[in-house]
Amino acid sequence: MSERKKLKMISSSPATSPGVAAALAVPDPEVRAVAKRRQFSAAYKLSVLEEADRCAGAGAIGALLRREGLYSSHLTMWRRERAAGALAALGRRRGRRAILSAEQKRLAALQAENARLKRELEQARTIVEVQKKLCTLLGLPTAASAESSGSES
Repeated sequence: MSERKKLKMISSSPATSPGVAAALAVPDPEVRAVAKRRQFSAAYKLSVLEEADRCAGAGAIGALLRREGLYSSHLTMWRRERAAGALAALGRRRGRRAILSAEQKRLAALQAENARLKRELEQARTIVEVQKKLCTLLGLPTAASAESSGSES
């Protein structure tokens, strides 16, 4: 809940005296020494996106953003994350990645090398196929035709 809503609730409450409500309604003029980054949960992001998707009238999304204290860039980023991987992407944490053990690093390196070798193998197979087709078009002997003609003699 935003600070503005909390102040409205306190100031409109009949149980509080006017002096206490006035003291609570005045914002603190001091600036925080360290700015605190806002963090939104994945469930909150999804609920805001669903509500934004339901907005139909002109200015409805702007009213939603003002009410929630958000920027349009939040919606844009959250929509991209939702499209990329729904709740898993929305709940991602910022900061340093987890420290990998030596075994995990070795496994990751081997998987990367395996993927690279598979790409190279596929490329080599494609080159061989193209060479075979070129030899057939030009009427040049191929290794397969040389083996078959050698076995016939």
